[in-house]
Amino acid sequence: MQRPADHPAMPNPKVGVLLVNLGTPDAPSPGAVRRYLAEFLSDRRVVEIPPLLWQPILRGAVLTTRPKKSAHAYSQVWSEEGSPLAAITAAQAAALQERLGDTALVRHAMRYGKPAFAAEFAALKAAGCERVLVAPLYPQYSGATTGSALDALGDTLKAMRWAPAIRTLPPYYEDPGFIEALHVDLSKQLSELAFARPVLLLSFHGMPERTLRLGDPYHCHCRKTARLLGERFAASHPELRIETSFQSRFGRAKWLEPATDAVLVEEARKGTRSLVVAAPGFSADCLETLEELAIRGREQFLSAGGEQFASLTCLNAKRTGMDMLETLVRRELAGWI
Repeated sequence: MQRPADHPAMPNPKVGVLLVNLGTPDAPSPGAVRRYLAEFLSDRRVVEIPPLLWQPILRGAVLTTRPKKSAHAYSQVWSEEGSPLAAITAAQAAALQERLGDTALVRHAMRYGKPAFAAEFAALKAAGCERVLVAPLYPQYSGATTGSALDALGDTLKAMRWAPAIRTLPPYYEDPGFIEALHVDLSKQLSELAFARPVLLLSFHGMPERTLRLGDPYHCHCRKTARLLGERFAASHPELRIETSFQSRFGRAKWLEPATDAVLVEEARKGTRSLVVAAPGFSADCLETLEELAIRGREQFLSAGGEQFASLTCLNAKRTGMDMLETLVRRELAGWI
């Protein structure tokens, strides 16, 4: 049957990949941070307090005081390319596109802020992607991260009359390729340090302790990553003592423990002179790694009596990390490409 002359042009069917990370303000300014935090902290997955109770607190004390402090923190890590998280995630998408070539179209989105999830998903569909892999870049599952990204996917699909076929990247906290990539990358960084026999602190982003009691697997996933990575280091670096902690406490609720800031001080006070911190829960360096760990963490450890401190980078868009990400994505695209 011949297509009618007035029929809109239809692109050839394609496969799409949408990498998703958390988000970032557009600028290191109080106004931009306020807009970002208003969206981020209004997500019921992130703050589970009923809106009638939470929104007055958010719109009052939180958005009045926190944006200025956070803007200062962002200004310390902002680069010519903008937010480190935004720049690195874009680089990961570009590197993955180069590796996949014409087999798939790769874009990236942020759950909060820009580039917006719905807009990037719509761009894939407009380009002819009838099958899309949505890949949240969180190794360990949490309702506040992976779950929220899937909420955004659901909301986007509900607004579409014709939705593509969908697959999603599972959490990869125990995947052998992920553990191997971490081990190789962190071992290389450790070998480049000027001091030997440090304590290696694996710092994961924290969550309120109640999320664990309610069934969120995040704490278990983090502990599994730490255990598997520790087993690899036990064979390659038997002199290395590895500890695990959780960072970024906020508010009055009890959070997962031990807390990273408390561990840094405790280690220094009990005689640890050399300490290295790594963040295996982050796929890309961001405010939490570059400012909270590398800057404030250093100050906390050294002021408590420590002498040598280093913060290791995340996998980012380095070859080791991209090899791992390509393997995961190709596995999930099996049968589509």
